[in-house]
Amino acid sequence: MLGYILRRTLYTVPIALGVTMLCFALVYLGPSDPLSAILPEDAPKELIDRIKKEYGLDQPLPVQYAVWLGKAVTGDLGTSIATRRHVADEIPPALFNSLLLAVLASMLAFAVGTLLGAIAGYFHGRPIDRAVTAIAVTGVSVPHYWLSIVLVIVFSVEWDILPSMGMGPDGSTSFSLTAENLRHLILPTIALSVIPMAIVARTVRESVRETMSQEFVQALWAKGLTGRRILAHVAKNAAPTVLAVMGLQLGYLLGGSILIETVFAWPGTGLLLNNSIFARDIPMLQGVILVLALFFVALNLLVDILQAALDPRIKR
Repeated sequence: MLGYILRRTLYTVPIALGVTMLCFALVYLGPSDPLSAILPEDAPKELIDRIKKEYGLDQPLPVQYAVWLGKAVTGDLGTSIATRRHVADEIPPALFNSLLLAVLASMLAFAVGTLLGAIAGYFHGRPIDRAVTAIAVTGVSVPHYWLSIVLVIVFSVEWDILPSMGMGPDGSTSFSLTAENLRHLILPTIALSVIPMAIVARTVRESVRETMSQEFVQALWAKGLTGRRILAHVAKNAAPTVLAVMGLQLGYLLGGSILIETVFAWPGTGLLLNNSIFARDIPMLQGVILVLALFFVALNLLVDILQAALDPRIKR
């Protein structure tokens, strides 16, 4: 197992390096110079040259990448063009807020999705299976930003029972375990959990259905085991596939919540990315995307290790 972990860890090194290259290339993928966000159109050449030197944009691309990567390894992600503050100081609070929302949404999605998928797979071909399938297809098809707006209209505007913006009263950007803060979590958590819930439900259904059709399950029925004990054996065999999907969905929840956080004004990495895009704040964009991408790579590594622990055949 230790050898497998070391191999998988080594495999992530070139992936992480490729991620850093893509993040650095963001500077040159935009339609305009990143300095246009802070310099007027009639800025003198002397000022432009001085700012370029300050941000290292006067160096060749390989040199710029090497300098940026060297600083990123030490935790220095540069200075925000829009706020003039260190990017490394801006990301941790936003990352914590996004993690809080993503973890709660994933817990809700995985619990409901696993339950619905297991029921549908166990009763394959029956009306309850078709009902769960319809719910899953609807959940995957509904855009989460549209669902967010609908939830705000219904629960905040029409019924006025839940807050629609922020993560706390009076525009608070820090979380505390109070009833008011928990009320701010309800709507974004529901909106963010619908799509992964549907994906997990479909995955669990197919995995349970496929496992139920295997010969060892028929042998368990022949031995007289109860349905509950058979379902436990089925769950153990279906777990590696389901775990992989759950790991990917957690990564997507963290990195793909930009629209949800924008609709609910949730002060996480999604809202930070949205503001940085409109401000053309390239250092902030690079820093946030790099942190989210590396988190996704680390999460995939953890899922691979857990899969091998659950199913020894994967190590071979």
